[in-house]
Amino acid sequence: MVSISVALCTYNGEEFLPKQLESIKQQSSAIHELVVCDDGSRDATLTILEKFKQSVNFPVHIYQNTTNLGSSKNFEQCLQKCTGEFIFLCDQDDVWMPNKVEKMLAYFQAHTTHEAVFSNAQIIDQRGLQTGNTSFNQIEFNQEAQAKWIAGGSFEILLKGYVVTGATMAIRKRCLPNLIPVPDIIPELIHDGWMALKLAIQNQIGFIAEPLIQYREHESQQVGLKAKNERVSLIDRFTRSRNDKLYRIRKKHEDAKALYQYILALPNIPDEVINRLENRHDFYAMRANLPSNRFLRLFPISKHVISGSYKRLEGGKWWRPILGDLFE
Repeated sequence: MVSISVALCTYNGEEFLPKQLESIKQQSSAIHELVVCDDGSRDATLTILEKFKQSVNFPVHIYQNTTNLGSSKNFEQCLQKCTGEFIFLCDQDDVWMPNKVEKMLAYFQAHTTHEAVFSNAQIIDQRGLQTGNTSFNQIEFNQEAQAKWIAGGSFEILLKGYVVTGATMAIRKRCLPNLIPVPDIIPELIHDGWMALKLAIQNQIGFIAEPLIQYREHESQQVGLKAKNERVSLIDRFTRSRNDKLYRIRKKHEDAKALYQYILALPNIPDEVINRLENRHDFYAMRANLPSNRFLRLFPISKHVISGSYKRLEGGKWWRPILGDLFE
């Protein structure tokens, strides 16, 4: 019989935590332990947790940090304290569907080489009302992208941006030594993003297209999907200063370089992965160093248009950055 751990990180979560705890309690498959790492809450979070601990027939282990670690490091230690064969990452403000654990366990049983799986999510607002949107729709993880993922393109997809929401993720405990500690490569690459990217190197992470949680968007959340939706409009591309444009691209170049150098130094990385990271670095290096003379930009831009770099790395309306690089 498999054992299930839930890794829950909390911080001043009294408003939404009771509904999340109740949804864990009501799972159709048994939970064997709940491990909670609290990051220094000053509200009623710990009281709520202690009350819940007395209401369930599985162990609830509650740890409180003496100093605030932040979301990523708090999850890292919470995962290490879990003893179950399978670990389900859990945020304090969501609601699990009753069959979440059951569905994910079935996935693991059917995909024995996968070390992790994530699911779609219904988006709810602060009041708990459905917005009519899903996380997959919001991050544009459409059928085309899903087919590409299944065909082995997960690493390439993740290089383009945020896809895997940690609150929808479950992992096999055996893969933890391969994932932590979470390296400090890029500030935005926190625990869930790093775990997904690292597992995607060997195509060891899959997905379930069905929403298995209700993902709450609200003003006080520290990280999440709301922070990932910034877009540069077509008007902005032609009205912002060149320095503003180059600041963004140079940041992408620095991040691409840092990730490339870090993964290059790891053992047993497939050549295909190294090549993708190198090409990505070269692409953003080109964009960050385009000459001020627009005529001289034509050759390097055309080269990367023909090679497919813009479409592959920018995705979506990939022609917009081409126009921006040519004319801004």
